[in-house]
Amino acid sequence: LYGLVDGGVLYLSKTQNSTGGNGGKLFGFTDSGQVPSQFGVRGTEDLGGGLSAEFKLESGISIANGGFNDSNGNFFGRQAYVGLAGAFGEVKAGLQFSPFFNTLFALDPVGMSNFGSGLLIYANNIATTGAFNSNALSYTSPLIAGLRGSVMFALGGEAGNFSAGRQYSAGLSYQWGGLSVDAAFYDGNPGGTVQTVPPSTVGFEGRMIGAAYTFGSLTAKASFTNIKVMGNGMNNNVYAGGLDYALTPAVDLNGGVWYVSNRDDTSSHSLMGSLGASYFLSKATTLYAQLGVVNNRGSQNIGLELGDAPTGSYAPAGTTVGALIGMRHFF
Repeated sequence: LYGLVDGGVLYLSKTQNSTGGNGGKLFGFTDSGQVPSQFGVRGTEDLGGGLSAEFKLESGISIANGGFNDSNGNFFGRQAYVGLAGAFGEVKAGLQFSPFFNTLFALDPVGMSNFGSGLLIYANNIATTGAFNSNALSYTSPLIAGLRGSVMFALGGEAGNFSAGRQYSAGLSYQWGGLSVDAAFYDGNPGGTVQTVPPSTVGFEGRMIGAAYTFGSLTAKASFTNIKVMGNGMNNNVYAGGLDYALTPAVDLNGGVWYVSNRDDTSSHSLMGSLGASYFLSKATTLYAQLGVVNNRGSQNIGLELGDAPTGSYAPAGTTVGALIGMRHFF
């Protein structure tokens, strides 16, 4: 049994109302301020000869109201799979993260925080598609000469229509010393039998490439991502970069900048930046504070906070400033 709980206090200078305009300031409690509150059960069985069986059941929760959050809306809506691992690599069957999403996570300068990170851009474009993939089969290779690859294929499950809801993704990573270079793609069709809230079968194509380099206590990351959503004119290029610095064993500092531009509508673009600090009270408990700002132009409406304050997930045109303080605990 494992999990984490995260909650904090959020301030936003602007929120988006139902008509897309400015709904006013927000000051309130937010669940999963920095990382998703969750609990899960996982296990392995040694089958001998270096082979092991594994499983994981993971649920997103809201500590604000005890309901579901940070998942596809189901009880174990984050991960639910069974698999085998050995010298050949790892195979998994069931609900799981895609190689595309895992690569985005690895290259985000602030660890895909729920506040002021690439996760806000991702969710604004395609909700939970690519993060929580149902009916999925995947294979991840062992590390060979610094290279590791992964592939995933998810079945739509609709009788007589093989392409409906079909999703596939692949990723490749190269590691050499403190340098890592990562690339991934995703291609998913709408439809199929999977119906979740928020939706996890939005039709989109995703491509990304990036690198990270660690020297001493400092890690620098930079990436390029393209997300093209079917049918709504959204074809966003995302340029990201940032730093993470372990100031002391108890204090970590990070920051990032993201520029989003719609290739099919150059008047629609966003610039977001954030700075954060974490103080580790112990290996399990952390206090944190984050500051962020986003400027939206055209049809872009990227927000600053993905927690259970829904008005924070989107922001109107112009500049929105936000701040967050909170606490998280792992168990």
